[in-house]
Amino acid sequence: MRFIKVFFSIIVIILIIGISAYYFLPKLVADQVMDKVAVELQDSGQLETIKNEINNDPQLQAFIEEGKNVDSSKLPFQTKEEATRVLVKKFNVSDLKDFQTKAKNGMTAEEKQEIFSKLENTLTEEEMLALKVLAYKELSK
Repeated sequence: MRFIKVFFSIIVIILIIGISAYYFLPKLVADQVMDKVAVELQDSGQLETIKNEINNDPQLQAFIEEGKNVDSSKLPFQTKEEATRVLVKKFNVSDLKDFQTKAKNGMTAEEKQEIFSKLENTLTEEEMLALKVLAYKELSK
């Protein structure tokens, strides 16, 4: 009888740890990724380079302009951190690193289209709109 109580106690503890990891691990990973990317972009000066590239590309400007007059309170996320969590859940790490590398090294029109296609095929319409709103806000700073 005592063995059964100990056994079930261990099972309950393992379940609690598993459920906690399921809910909190993605948030932790997203926070770490967001912090790392933000620091890299700021420290290397790439954020300004990316902003200049967007300002010089009419297709990207038109894409981002769609987020200009949107009520963001109805969108699935409103902050960069929340967006990162969604992207980390929907894309694998190699895809995200590939996006970052292409953005860092400059992209051809084909690479931009490939990234847009991956985003549009993976994210919902509301998530895409939320990304546009965040990009617009970031570029308007």
